[in-house]
Amino acid sequence: MTIVFAIILGTFFGFALQRVGATNPQNIINMLRLKELHLMKAIFFAIGISSTLLFVLMALGVINAGHLSVKSSYFGVIVGGALLGLGFAIAGYCPGTGLTALADGRKDALFFVGGGLAGALIYTMIYGSIKGSWLFDQIAGGKVMLATGSDKFQALLPVIPGTLLAAAIGIVFMLIAWKLPDKA
Repeated sequence: MTIVFAIILGTFFGFALQRVGATNPQNIINMLRLKELHLMKAIFFAIGISSTLLFVLMALGVINAGHLSVKSSYFGVIVGGALLGLGFAIAGYCPGTGLTALADGRKDALFFVGGGLAGALIYTMIYGSIKGSWLFDQIAGGKVMLATGSDKFQALLPVIPGTLLAAAIGIVFMLIAWKLPDKA
């Protein structure tokens, strides 16, 4: 059942990406250049509403917080994020939009997805030689949450309830989406 649910959610996510124009790399590049902001508005709103709903549903007991997984924070994530951001700005795709664009029939997405798979293969091949390097030094103790919300992880701001902080951040993101103009 889990795989069926994942396929259904993935289909809806891909449909949403296609509908907001995220499968067109020019739209993403224009967003990053702050020329056209309609895609940024959609991203901010999606982050805001999903974050708020997730934490409200956790607070109501609909979603078990024990099913959430907090990944360790380490310096390699910063390096990898910078590389991903650079590729995002150059290609106009991120992994999700690249796969959706490929499904949409864009030939340039084939090269993007192929490059991502080649990069993953190279990382896999060199992992053994870099796993003991500074890239894997943990930041702030490793598995850390911004605020309370799970007994399994340390909170950076332990006095603030996670649901309250997530809802506040979510509302701020939705307000930014509402206030942003479509064009800069």
